[in-house]
Amino acid sequence: MRTVAGILLSLISAFFVFYTCRLLYVTRFMTAVRASGHGAYIGLLVFPLIAIVAGWMAWRLLRRP
Repeated sequence: MRTVAGILLSLISAFFVFYTCRLLYVTRFMTAVRASGHGAYIGLLVFPLIAIVAGWMAWRLLRRP
Protein backbone atom coordinates (compact mmCIF):
# COMPACT_ATOMS: atom_id res chain seq x y z
CA MET A 1 0.00 0.00 0.00
CA ARG A 2 2.89 2.36 0.77
CA THR A 3 4.38 1.70 -2.65
CA VAL A 4 1.14 2.52 -4.46
CA ALA A 5 0.71 5.72 -2.47
CA GLY A 6 4.36 6.66 -3.10
CA ILE A 7 4.04 6.11 -6.83
CA LEU A 8 0.82 8.10 -6.94
CA LEU A 9 2.42 10.99 -5.05
CA SER A 10 5.47 10.92 -7.30
CA LEU A 11 3.21 11.16 -10.36
CA ILE A 12 1.40 14.10 -8.77
CA SER A 13 4.75 15.76 -8.11
CA ALA A 14 5.89 15.22 -11.69
CA PHE A 15 2.61 16.65 -13.00
CA PHE A 16 2.98 19.84 -10.98
CA VAL A 17 6.63 20.24 -12.03
CA PHE A 18 5.45 19.96 -15.65
CA TYR A 19 2.57 22.36 -15.06
CA THR A 20 4.87 24.93 -13.44
CA CYS A 21 7.15 24.79 -16.47
CA ARG A 22 4.13 25.09 -18.74
CA LEU A 23 2.86 28.10 -16.80
CA LEU A 24 6.21 29.83 -17.15
CA TYR A 25 6.35 29.05 -20.87
CA VAL A 26 2.80 30.21 -21.62
CA THR A 27 3.22 33.47 -19.69
CA ARG A 28 6.73 34.01 -21.09
CA PHE A 29 8.22 33.81 -17.59
CA MET A 30 5.42 35.95 -16.15
CA THR A 31 5.99 38.91 -18.50
CA ALA A 32 2.80 38.41 -20.53
CA VAL A 33 0.07 38.04 -17.91
CA ARG A 34 -3.33 39.53 -18.67
CA ALA A 35 -4.76 42.21 -16.41
CA SER A 36 -7.23 39.71 -14.99
CA GLY A 37 -4.67 36.89 -14.80
CA HIS A 38 -4.03 36.91 -11.06
CA GLY A 39 -4.42 33.13 -11.02
CA ALA A 40 -1.08 32.88 -12.80
CA TYR A 41 0.66 34.49 -9.85
CA ILE A 42 -1.10 32.17 -7.43
CA GLY A 43 -0.17 29.19 -9.59
CA LEU A 44 3.45 30.33 -9.65
CA LEU A 45 3.53 30.00 -5.87
CA VAL A 46 1.23 27.03 -5.30
CA PHE A 47 2.25 24.62 -8.09
CA PRO A 48 5.91 24.31 -7.04
CA LEU A 49 4.85 24.04 -3.41
CA ILE A 50 2.53 21.13 -4.21
CA ALA A 51 5.28 19.49 -6.28
CA ILE A 52 7.79 19.77 -3.44
CA VAL A 53 5.40 18.50 -0.77
CA ALA A 54 4.17 15.59 -2.90
CA GLY A 55 7.76 14.69 -3.85
CA TRP A 56 8.86 14.75 -0.24
CA MET A 57 5.94 12.57 0.82
CA ALA A 58 6.63 10.13 -2.04
CA TRP A 59 10.29 9.93 -1.03
CA ARG A 60 9.29 9.21 2.57
CA LEU A 61 6.88 6.48 1.48
CA LEU A 62 9.16 4.81 -1.06
CA ARG A 63 12.36 4.61 0.97
CA ARG A 64 12.97 1.49 2.98
CA PRO A 65 11.49 1.60 6.51
